[in-house]
Amino acid sequence: MGKALIIGAGGVAGVCIHKCCQNSDVFEEICIASRTKSKCDAFKEKLDGGKTKITTAQVNADNVEELIALINDFKPDVVINLALPYQDLTIMDACLATKVNYVDTANYEPLDTAKFEYKWQWAYRERFEKAGITALLGSGFDPGVTGVFSAYAMKHEFDEINYIDILDCNAGDHGYPFATNFNPEINIREVSAKGSYIENGQWVETEPMEIKRVYNFPEIGEKDMYLLHHEELESLALNIKGIKRIRFFMTFGQSYLTHLKCLENVGMTSIDPIEFEGKQIVPLQFLKAVLPDPASLGPRTKGKTNIGCIFIGKKDGKDKTYYLYNVCDHEACYKEVGSQAVSYTTGVPAMIGAAMLLTGKWNKPGVHNIEEFDPDPFMDALNEFGLPWKESYNPDLVD
Repeated sequence: MGKALIIGAGGVAGVCIHKCCQNSDVFEEICIASRTKSKCDAFKEKLDGGKTKITTAQVNADNVEELIALINDFKPDVVINLALPYQDLTIMDACLATKVNYVDTANYEPLDTAKFEYKWQWAYRERFEKAGITALLGSGFDPGVTGVFSAYAMKHEFDEINYIDILDCNAGDHGYPFATNFNPEINIREVSAKGSYIENGQWVETEPMEIKRVYNFPEIGEKDMYLLHHEELESLALNIKGIKRIRFFMTFGQSYLTHLKCLENVGMTSIDPIEFEGKQIVPLQFLKAVLPDPASLGPRTKGKTNIGCIFIGKKDGKDKTYYLYNVCDHEACYKEVGSQAVSYTTGVPAMIGAAMLLTGKWNKPGVHNIEEFDPDPFMDALNEFGLPWKESYNPDLVD
């Protein structure tokens, strides 16, 4: 069916590569490229010999010319960006120059400011449209599956959706006093930023971790969760009909929050460079270097994740509530693909989004968020490739 260039060789890329090989009818050939080629070669060694042909390459994703040269050499039908969010625009530039479809899992953010918004990528809309290629933004879980869930609810369950609460619970235990389940730099920037939600078309800003709720998650139980800013709020508020309020909550254990507070208090989470022994270093990047690598958490993480959306809206003039969610088991993920569930829940949708473009099920030139496409084939693929969804028509609501 087609060829995919996968940029990145971390935990999420590992899952995506496994899943591309499981879906070999669609992914006939993949090239894994990263700054560190040995990581790509390790994936090739593990998975070579199946129906999907695997090659590897070294590339600096900050360098547009290098990316263009690699794309021209491999000639992929789609580029799956699983590098860092700071590199979204250079990879989009390379896709534009070579007229190749683009998929990512997280929106662009500049290195010097923890700002999670779509304006930089949305600015490419006209250029992608003119080039006749598609950029699919946010094909992870949140953003990603949460957008597909919203489109599915809108298509099948509601005439209008007035309230969405996105709930992200990770009840996994890795045994470390403090570690992050995905890139520590991105994780800590996200958590230490101010919270916000959208109400009546306006952003309402909160202090970091100011709003806390307790929620009883199916298959997990009661957990403390906190309101965060999250990028999909911005696109869902525009694309889902009838929205009055949309919020995002994520669970955190007390140990994580206590450690984070201490690190914040001593300046270790700062993204402003400081002078140290004659060199400029960024404290948060140094902290990332001393924390456990998220890819190493797989063998030691036990427990489950539950991520989903609670919708409140109207159908045929009547009030209605609906909850769509997925429960994922850390140990089952590790057994299948050698990763914990946080990488799994992002890597599987990255493969599915790329498959939607490769098969032509989704085909809309321009720059689009995931909820702008027909959710049905994606929802079917979630069930097929390891992220089965569940639904409830009488969920506990968040006050």
